[in-house]
Amino acid sequence: MTELLPCVEIDPDGPIRAAVIWLHGLGADGHDFEPIVPELRVPDQLGVRFVFPHAPAIAVTLNNGFVMPAWYDIAEIDLRRSHDEVGIRRSAAQLEALVARELQRGVPDERIVLAGFSQGGAVALFTALRHPRRLAGILALSTYLVGEDTLDAERSAVNHDVPIFMGHGTFDPMVALPRGEAARDALLARGYQVEFRTYPMAHAVHPREIADVGRWLVRVLADDGR
Repeated sequence: MTELLPCVEIDPDGPIRAAVIWLHGLGADGHDFEPIVPELRVPDQLGVRFVFPHAPAIAVTLNNGFVMPAWYDIAEIDLRRSHDEVGIRRSAAQLEALVARELQRGVPDERIVLAGFSQGGAVALFTALRHPRRLAGILALSTYLVGEDTLDAERSAVNHDVPIFMGHGTFDPMVALPRGEAARDALLARGYQVEFRTYPMAHAVHPREIADVGRWLVRVLADDGR
């Protein structure tokens, strides 16, 4: 059984009816996106719990083996090359364990969004596209696609039309815009529904992006029962 990662959790006022599990980027922690929650302006009546897990601390080859929070090892700056598949699949299993916990707490898969920034976004995409049950959506910010060589064999048919929001900085020095565009194009070529937006920023988040994400979350988590 996969051990649950420690998390920062922000619950709404009132009953919990949905969840956003949001993975931070390399070297950050679960507190990184905590301040964004009020800025998203997601109505309390939607009952959305935000879950921000902390990645385990591992040695990162690119950073001279320095131990830091990371979802998987990165050997070189060229993100088009091979990735740490063992680490990615380990993190995917840890993310699935958090989804399972939400199910145990009464939140169904179709009310769960898997989200992430940069390295966390890569894991969120990898996991969600392979998740065996329908999800509410995928939020992938300033990120890229990993595991494309196994995606066709492993992707889940039930999530073939899951809403995907991708945001990227036009002058991102860490994950260059063409990497995000390549991920978008690979997903579109497979028939996925991708909303891709760019913002005048580096490897960060933009106020307009936060507003767009908030509106998107309201749209994908709204239902007739609220």
